[in-house]
Amino acid sequence: MMSDRVKQILSWYESDNAGVLANLRRLLGSGTLRDTGKLVILPVDQGFEHGPARSFAPNPPAYNPHYHFELALEAGCNAYAAPLGFLEAGARTYAGELPLILKLNNNDSLYGTKNPTQAITASVEHALRLGCCAIGFTIYPGSAMSQGQYEQLNQLAEEAKSVGLAVIVWSYPRGEGLSKEGETAIDVTCYAAQIACQLGAHVVKVKPPAAHIEQAEAKKVYEKHKVPIGTLAERIRHVVQSSFDGRRIVIFSGGAAKDEAAILDEIKGIHAGGGFGSIMGRNAFQRPKKEALALLKKVMDVYAGRA
Repeated sequence: MMSDRVKQILSWYESDNAGVLANLRRLLGSGTLRDTGKLVILPVDQGFEHGPARSFAPNPPAYNPHYHFELALEAGCNAYAAPLGFLEAGARTYAGELPLILKLNNNDSLYGTKNPTQAITASVEHALRLGCCAIGFTIYPGSAMSQGQYEQLNQLAEEAKSVGLAVIVWSYPRGEGLSKEGETAIDVTCYAAQIACQLGAHVVKVKPPAAHIEQAEAKKVYEKHKVPIGTLAERIRHVVQSSFDGRRIVIFSGGAAKDEAAILDEIKGIHAGGGFGSIMGRNAFQRPKKEALALLKKVMDVYAGRA
């Protein structure tokens, strides 16, 4: 039976059809954290984004696309997200074994620009053919290219919803108007989450925010109204609040590889702040499988309230 918490979450999506709700239910009802309302998703788009050696040389079995399906399954992840090629390379072997998310746009690191964008590299039709429960799409709020990305997402999200697929948005602030510190500033992260929600995301992915405030006008408001942002838990709570007062699922990136203690401290802050979970790539697949499985178990124990 569906848990009361999952029923509550599904009730927030008031315009969606039965297919979308069924796929959100599938996402929330899979893996170790099923029916808790929490999510841990394995994303592996780094081969496209950063190149194969930077992504997989730390753990060579990860060059094999099947490795990531197996890691997600053995760890009890709610879902596995990847670009078209990686999903196609395991689609038959692992058909129906876990929810899949097809990343519809990607970028490479061979050409750098202050105002990045992403190319559309897959379609809603591909997602249906591969049996996916959702599409994924990255936007870069703050980039000079962001307006076009918003228009692309609007069209693809409507197409996906019309055929019953959920929409997950990676919302990563970038661009020449932002400092490096500003990319994870609390005001900018909250703004990025709000934009993703306004563009129709069912699930929003952002980076854990820092206490830095980037925008001068925003800083005045934070100081005037004494918005609490001193701890990670307080900042996570504010991001969730900014996502329609917690009526959209917000998950947080695992970011660059770091040691286990730092990962678990961050996870505890996300959980304490009411975050819905994590989407962890490099911190999982760059470790030997035994270590990755042990780490993901500890992460899930935190979200399940067991640690």
